[in-house]
Amino acid sequence: MTTRYKKYLALLVPATIAFVMFACSKVDEYKDIVSGDKTKPGTVSNIKVENGPGRAIITYDLPNSENILYVQATYKINDKVSRQTKSSYYSDTIHVSGFAKKQEYTVTLQTVSRANVVSDPVEVKVNPDTPPYLMAFPTISTQPDFGGININIENPAKADIGVVTIMKDRITNQFEIVNQRFTKLEDIAYSLRGYDTVNLEFGIYITDDWDNVSDTLFTTVKPIFERQMDKSKFGRYVLPTDAKTGFGWEIENMWNGNTGSPGYHTEQPIQPLVWPAVVTFDMGQAAKLSRYTIWNRGIDGSGNWLWQAGAPVTWTLWGRETNPVDETLPNGPGAPGVGQTSPNGWINLGTFKLPAKPSGLPNPAYSNSDLEFWNAGFSYNFNLELPKIRYIRFQCQEIASGTNNFFNIAELTFWGDPR
Repeated sequence: MTTRYKKYLALLVPATIAFVMFACSKVDEYKDIVSGDKTKPGTVSNIKVENGPGRAIITYDLPNSENILYVQATYKINDKVSRQTKSSYYSDTIHVSGFAKKQEYTVTLQTVSRANVVSDPVEVKVNPDTPPYLMAFPTISTQPDFGGININIENPAKADIGVVTIMKDRITNQFEIVNQRFTKLEDIAYSLRGYDTVNLEFGIYITDDWDNVSDTLFTTVKPIFERQMDKSKFGRYVLPTDAKTGFGWEIENMWNGNTGSPGYHTEQPIQPLVWPAVVTFDMGQAAKLSRYTIWNRGIDGSGNWLWQAGAPVTWTLWGRETNPVDETLPNGPGAPGVGQTSPNGWINLGTFKLPAKPSGLPNPAYSNSDLEFWNAGFSYNFNLELPKIRYIRFQCQEIASGTNNFFNIAELTFWGDPR
């Protein structure tokens, strides 16, 4: 059951915002007094307003004076918070933003001279459209997921918003923040996991750069059972079309609990070269899989392999519960989609892609955040409609180096319901 709850939870907000606040934004750039002329400057004229989501763009004509340093806009974004933005003498436009609602607001415009003398005020009315955080709130949808809750939100403005999830603390019985996610993605989808399979109440609200907060959506879900698959049961299951192992990096290294080197490595190059390359293994028990994490070769004694060399960039997982017969797996246009089977009965579990480097730095350069992102591994969800699986084939379609004649993996971990 889902209910909407008015924001008595607003007291939680100061702890939720990770953005830099701009209560008096952009005011430090024009402090210097560079003139002794104390004449009061003229006011702006010919004012025009272009409204947008939670913001407005104001254009104007400046008075005919070379002594003006900037134009200042003062306005309230809600019942409590005032903002002040400034625009250089060299511009005829000023942006006002952060408005909490779709309604009329008053903006006071003043010119300021180089001697820090302020003009008479000119008031202008703006009517911003619905701000992005309120546009996103009605789109929140949730559903039970393995070990938790799946959250989906639309952010049509592609604006910076924060999604905050709260739950009652078992000791204090007060709502506490359990997750915060800040993004400008248009389609937001993620899961929170690690919960027992009992009815749980979650609260979700949206916030923005200016500490505006939506109402709270409360929903009760019962997480779907999952557990980490027992790696002690995993084993190799070599099929004739599998790639051969190279450099002594055996396939068992993919489930030995070590996310560093050595991992699994094919020959380099695979001989004879068959691409996409495939490797097969047995989880030792069948399960309805929920998700998995892949770790790739990172920084070791022989170099930096982040987003380089044999790291899979695109790959497909295939699976089946019984009778793991061999075949050359389909690939490319016309290949079976997720949940569909190959001619010999291998089920397409999904095609996955390596996330881009967060910093965008060219290889081999990387930031500390890039390294942390890489070392944490990359996690992916399985379609909830897939059947139980025991045998898995990893089909590598593209690697970071672009040579597409070998690949390597450090570790794989799967979660699901083996009952």
